[in-house]
Amino acid sequence: MPAGIDARPAASTPIESRLVGPVRVVGVGLLGTSVGLGLRNRGIEVILADASPTHLSIAIDYGAGRAAVPGDAPQLIVVCVPPDVTAEVVARELESYPNAIVTDVASVKLAPLAELRARGADISRYIGSHPLAGREKGGPLSGRADLFIGRPWVVAAHDAISYQQAGAIDDLILDLGAILVELTPEEHDRGVALVSHVPQVISTLMARRLTDAANSSLNLAGQGLRDVTRVAASDPDLWVQILGANSAPVREILLAYRDDLDRFIDALADPAAPGAQRRVAEELVGGNAGVARLPGKHGQDRRFASMIVMVNDRPGQIAALLNDIGDLGVNLEDLRLEHSPGAPLGLAEISVLPEAVSRLTTELAARGWRIAG
Repeated sequence: MPAGIDARPAASTPIESRLVGPVRVVGVGLLGTSVGLGLRNRGIEVILADASPTHLSIAIDYGAGRAAVPGDAPQLIVVCVPPDVTAEVVARELESYPNAIVTDVASVKLAPLAELRARGADISRYIGSHPLAGREKGGPLSGRADLFIGRPWVVAAHDAISYQQAGAIDDLILDLGAILVELTPEEHDRGVALVSHVPQVISTLMARRLTDAANSSLNLAGQGLRDVTRVAASDPDLWVQILGANSAPVREILLAYRDDLDRFIDALADPAAPGAQRRVAEELVGGNAGVARLPGKHGQDRRFASMIVMVNDRPGQIAALLNDIGDLGVNLEDLRLEHSPGAPLGLAEISVLPEAVSRLTTELAARGWRIAG
């Protein structure tokens, strides 16, 4: 079975669902297949459609739903297609299924809504939404039933649809385990420009610096560089569409980012000049303040503390470490791995509750683990 696939069939005793169904999913890439898998696990009938017969066949084989047939009458339609065709597909679905509520999961919300209005589509049955979930790899083979659990899912409301009609979309989000967030389309697009679209650009530009780098330099790469460049592996075709559709807020943030870079560059031109080190320090402190505002364990959430365990580079060591942590009754909140090519050991940075650090350090050391620092 390909890695990353949740190919389990719907549970024999489905979890109670808010949706009635059926739900039609148009586009069975990563998001569409994951929606289908998640709903099937709750016993909801899912109808799948895709322009690619191969993608459709794969998604069906992995249990995400069935193929569409004449006479289908979906309660809800979820459009999961690229941004440049989202409005076109939504308009077609609204016309083909006059009793269904339609949403889309495109990562921009103003542009599709404006195009639907220009087309004269019945937007009283449409409301855009966007799950803030994904992976670097796309396609139905990357689909996961648990992809949306605990992730924000924005509903971008507008005045032409009633709360009662939009209720099915809320039910979809809650059934898939996501956290419902209500924003206007304008608020959504400004928000994702800051937390998603600009980081993609910055990650890409940093990764481009690596293309001509000497191997001796790349062999020094640690987790910091991998963190910064992780999303640079994303699909260029998709991101051309996203950045084009949300260009104004992205450009505004990048202009401010350019000013930040200019201050750094000016200060580094002569580090011994009066005030140069102070300016560098102020920028770094500003970065600390920004990271501290990130919610959850991946920011600087003070609920968790980190410790680093040195792990020998041989099979089974990470599994053994996790088993020992579990045996000690400590809940692992996060795990990050760092390993340099050719090195005989790696570093496992684990996050736990602060009160567990002392005991965990002592107990792991007693079991033969080396604690760094």
